[in-house]
Amino acid sequence: MSLPPLVEPAEGLTVDEVRRYSRHLIIPDVAMDGQKRLKNAKVLAVGAGGLGSPTLMYLAAAGVGTLGIVEFDTVDESNLQRQIIHGQSDVGRSKAESARDSVLNINPLVNVVLHETRLDTSNVMEIFGQYDLIVDGTDNFATRYLVNDAAVLLGKPYVWGSIYRFDGQASVFWAEHGPCYRCLYPEPPPPGMVPSCAEGGVLGVLCASIASIQTTEAIKVLTGIGDPLVGRLMVYDALEMTYRSIKVRKDPECPLCGKNPSITELIDYEAFCGVVSEEAQLAASGSTILASELKTWLDEGEPIELIDVREPAEWEIVRIPGARLIPKAELPAHLAELPQDRRVVVYCKSGVRSADALATLKGAGFTSAVHVQGGVTAWATQVDKTLPVY
Repeated sequence: MSLPPLVEPAEGLTVDEVRRYSRHLIIPDVAMDGQKRLKNAKVLAVGAGGLGSPTLMYLAAAGVGTLGIVEFDTVDESNLQRQIIHGQSDVGRSKAESARDSVLNINPLVNVVLHETRLDTSNVMEIFGQYDLIVDGTDNFATRYLVNDAAVLLGKPYVWGSIYRFDGQASVFWAEHGPCYRCLYPEPPPPGMVPSCAEGGVLGVLCASIASIQTTEAIKVLTGIGDPLVGRLMVYDALEMTYRSIKVRKDPECPLCGKNPSITELIDYEAFCGVVSEEAQLAASGSTILASELKTWLDEGEPIELIDVREPAEWEIVRIPGARLIPKAELPAHLAELPQDRRVVVYCKSGVRSADALATLKGAGFTSAVHVQGGVTAWATQVDKTLPVY
């Protein structure tokens, strides 16, 4: 559906701006009015990672007057495969500062505002309140629900995107005119069911495909041109090279944007999304060891059965010596093969999946089983620093 422009136009464009944006100005649907609206717009990018990188670069190139960046992380070498706003020389730098420098190199006319903090319930309302439109490039469910709820409570539209391996999704959520994220996903998936990009991987160029949709939608909403993805979910399959548009209806019983909302303020999103399941937390309590402790056990010949519960592709990258690969999803089918006369030790990349695997083991009677805090990442950073970290 066609919607009115989100922002009012600026008073005018300078000669330099006319030269820079001339290819926009000669498009009848954009023209001078649309470009002046972009100049007057204030857009916040949540994250300067895989989706945030292309989004920020194209919003800057398009002439959005003020770009805010919420980012607390630093640039890591593993980011460079997809986070194209950063380069090799930025490794170790603040992502927010690196992104700002790239944006200003693309377009020095843009006002860049940095929010070098982790977005949470204590700051999201104040930060969001400074902007017309939010672009969500986060990769965890707790922050996605936080972004959605804050945007709805403030009456602001936001452009959402999601990526995983070869698949991507994008939509525009604006409760005033259509559904919110909770209408599409009322409840988060169980902890550990949907791997993050850090666990499951993502084709780097997929970020550009979805971020370009997000940027296009942002421009449409700001200027009032075309039919934005309000009430529609765009699903992209890179392997099949197909796009599907799925209609998403507003849920009249939505606890946030429905007729009788029960959510009228921000909640505890970590608890709501259950970053680690209750079963996993219970199993890990008192049954967690450090990578250094595992090293001692291996050096002293402690009788253990070391199980890696990651996926085969991860196993090929790096592993702890002496481990056996049993992916977490396949663990129940292999329980009968595990020894009863020695302790079972499980690990994954960071400790989340292994905590779930530990709950499975405890439930099957392996009461002495433990898991490794920090997983193979902790082993590679604390025990054997010659190993790669992915």
